[in-house]
Amino acid sequence: MAAPKKSRGSTGQGRPGRALALILIAMVALTGGMFLSGHTTPRLGIDLAGGTSITLKAKSQPGKPDAINETNMNTAVSIIERRVNGLGVSEAEVQTQGASNIIVNIPKGTNSKQAREQVGTTAQLYFRPVLTVTNGAPTPEGSASPSASGSGEASATPSAKATDPETASDSKATPSASATTQGRAVTDALKKDATPTPSASASGAAESSETPAATETPDAATAALEKKFTALDCTDTAARAKAGDGVKPEDPTVACSSEGDAKYLLGPAEVSGTDVDDAKAQFDQQRGIWLVSMEFTDKGSKKFQTITKKLSTQTSPMNQFAISLDGEVVSAPQVNETLSGSAEISGSFTQQSAEDLANVLSYGALPLSFSEDTVTTVTAALGGEQLEAGLIAGAIGLALVVIYLVAYYRGLALIALLSLLASGILTYTIMALLGPAIGFALNLPAVCGAIVAIGITADSFIVYFERIRDEIREGRTLRPAVERAWPRARRTILVSDFVSFLAAAVLFLVTVGKVQGFAFTLGLTTLLDVVVVFLFTKPVMTLMARTKFFGSGHPWSGLDPKRLGAKPPLRRSRRVNVRTDHPKEA
Repeated sequence: MAAPKKSRGSTGQGRPGRALALILIAMVALTGGMFLSGHTTPRLGIDLAGGTSITLKAKSQPGKPDAINETNMNTAVSIIERRVNGLGVSEAEVQTQGASNIIVNIPKGTNSKQAREQVGTTAQLYFRPVLTVTNGAPTPEGSASPSASGSGEASATPSAKATDPETASDSKATPSASATTQGRAVTDALKKDATPTPSASASGAAESSETPAATETPDAATAALEKKFTALDCTDTAARAKAGDGVKPEDPTVACSSEGDAKYLLGPAEVSGTDVDDAKAQFDQQRGIWLVSMEFTDKGSKKFQTITKKLSTQTSPMNQFAISLDGEVVSAPQVNETLSGSAEISGSFTQQSAEDLANVLSYGALPLSFSEDTVTTVTAALGGEQLEAGLIAGAIGLALVVIYLVAYYRGLALIALLSLLASGILTYTIMALLGPAIGFALNLPAVCGAIVAIGITADSFIVYFERIRDEIREGRTLRPAVERAWPRARRTILVSDFVSFLAAAVLFLVTVGKVQGFAFTLGLTTLLDVVVVFLFTKPVMTLMARTKFFGSGHPWSGLDPKRLGAKPPLRRSRRVNVRTDHPKEA
């Protein structure tokens, strides 16, 4: 029976060295990763580091006088928030103000220019066939101009997917006709346009007819469109922003490229942003290029199949479709084959541009159009004062915890402080790495969550220490007391941390903005509390129990049997009674 007892004791005590080595390796790896990444401090939220505040004002849409309502505004808030978060921005605040305004607060440290472009581009998304294209400068009467096919001569890729023509040629301009010739090109393009006249409204709900029908426009409207196309100056930011104002989805229009280096004559919208189910940026390992893959809804698949079937038979540039967002063409890929449920856009994409386009395609369709009303820079002066006050309060709370631990637990306080230090290192390094990884930003509520975590972590140590002291009061020595106390303390710690984590998870799911920062930090520190207690506190306690200072119950160890009122060992007292009584009987 001796061997099984020894084996059980060995299993109970485990191998504390392995657990300590594991957590120390994790700490070194996280710290090393933090320094190698160059992000040695956590990203701060807008209330601590400042940032950019953008006010968007809803615009009335033609034929929809009642479009600005609470439902559409809330939908717009949800989509804009997903779009901003799609850039990797965390802690961004998107909320309505009044009946027609939306406030977007973006913390400092993110790409504010990129975020402004994505947030400010808030009109609906449409896929329009390209009728003609030239460079972005206006064409005065009688002057030379680039040809209408300047940007659209990309050859088909081996995969025969939709291809961004910007990769085809570095030269975008060749001497060609005057404004009069461009006007004729517009007229000819409108006459040649054989795309189905869509019956879809601005929301893109109805499907286009598959029967080709020439687009009929009155002479006056054609002349006005010719004049607008030749006079359009896409190099002017203001003119570029107003190019597609007031145009209905079912009408042809003019548009500029996002960079302003090309202007397009576009046919009626065939597919809307609401028809896109999902879009992702992907890296093609075989071709070594970035591309954007799209998935369409059932209705969107039918519409996209109709338009790509038509475009695949056309010559450049009329075999292109323009992805138009807020009157600007964000991409104009060529169509090389009939596509339906999914499509792939490849071209001169970098990782960033592919992700931006995928983000626009995924979250581009809004129920309203918006204009950028004001853009202001938010200072962190007030947040800095609050942060200083919060850190002072946290330091005072930590000092009180340390004083209590030293006064009540004496030597055990050293183990508790080492455990708190390990928890602090893990929390800090993970927060610093989460900034560039997922866009996590530390705001004031998150700081409060970290301060609250000090009490949660200290509570776990206290539970374990009190279980050990209870075992010593029962008359056991320290080493068996440490092992017998652990299963009971472990259950209590796990239940307590589970409740805390569950509360944090529910709070994170049902709230938005800054409160989510508090919930996230609370949940993270609760998980780390379990890790630290299991892999650090328990192994260190096991090792300390083998030392003379703790094992002999030194008065300053916090485990002195006399101070704890320990009972005398029951088995030892029985043996003494038997031995003292036996000689008397003899």
